[in-house]
Amino acid sequence: MEKIWTSDADAPGPLIIAEIGTSHRGSIERARELIDAAVESGAECVKFQHVYADEIIHPETGMVPLPGGDTPLYEVFRSLETGSSFLEAAKSHAEGRGIGFLCTPFGERSLRELVQLGCRIIKIASPELNHIPLLEKIAQNEVSAVLSTGVSRLADIEEALTIVQKNRTALLHCVTSYPAPEEEYNLFLLPHMSALFGVPVGISDHSLDPLLVPLASIYFGGACIEKHFTLDRQGGGLDDPVALPPGEFTAMSRAVRHWAVRPREELYAFLVDTYGTERMERVFGDGKKVLAPSERANYGRTNRSIHATADIKPGDVLDTSNIAVLRTEKKLRPGLHPRYMKVIPGRTACRHIPDGEGVLWEDIH
Repeated sequence: MEKIWTSDADAPGPLIIAEIGTSHRGSIERARELIDAAVESGAECVKFQHVYADEIIHPETGMVPLPGGDTPLYEVFRSLETGSSFLEAAKSHAEGRGIGFLCTPFGERSLRELVQLGCRIIKIASPELNHIPLLEKIAQNEVSAVLSTGVSRLADIEEALTIVQKNRTALLHCVTSYPAPEEEYNLFLLPHMSALFGVPVGISDHSLDPLLVPLASIYFGGACIEKHFTLDRQGGGLDDPVALPPGEFTAMSRAVRHWAVRPREELYAFLVDTYGTERMERVFGDGKKVLAPSERANYGRTNRSIHATADIKPGDVLDTSNIAVLRTEKKLRPGLHPRYMKVIPGRTACRHIPDGEGVLWEDIH
């Protein structure tokens, strides 16, 4: 794995990533301001998202519940399409400030553009962990991958790791809920997953407390802490309501650096003293990798499946002009697993598949 996982000598402990996401709202000036604030707040890396709406969801997805309320997500994603020149400028500014740069692609076009920008480490969000065609392209480009594992089962993680190269991969344990209930984090999983898969494991934390989950993850040897970052929780970014503003991010960074070099028993005593034994036991969990209660209803919907991208009539041939691997979300019907994109093109429809709906085996010959 590349040096992004190795903290500087002056910054012991796990790598701290400020997830800027779409908090820049399409403004490169605001993006630079966010990067500068992240540097001052103790982050060692910033993460952006390379958004093309058509790579993520269908226009018929409708309203999606997010931290800021029900959101017309396709239209919002369209408004956040910045193109690669924006990310090139953000990457240059981050590197000029001496901080790492990560970015999340959502499809093959955005991945290709990030590779062309010289991004050698790619962050894959939890809903794309089962985007098999995207993972295959990552492997073909021989870039390193950081994979979030929210709304997933062990088999999903194992399948992803058989595609990307393990020696160039790290995992981020995650609960894909906004905000994520702290008691569902089950941090006992971190050493179990690291031992099972033989890769570094950190956390992507969507809970609201700036210290609880990050410090508890250190107790279990977490390799990385990713937290959403914003200048203002009312800033209008999709994830701003669950993000840390600079003051809270700074407090987290300082606490992480302090406790990363202290004996584990002292950290445990601090956590119990601060949060209580019962609360800590709930956050620690039992170490079994299962879907968190807040994720269960989203499994198969938040992650990817094969959807129609045009109105498909009986007798039509299915190919990349009328099907795609997309998130389903709440309104549409989920389709077949993305692994079947190897065999679906060339088949013919045996019944009508409405534009946007998931493609099922009974739909095709």
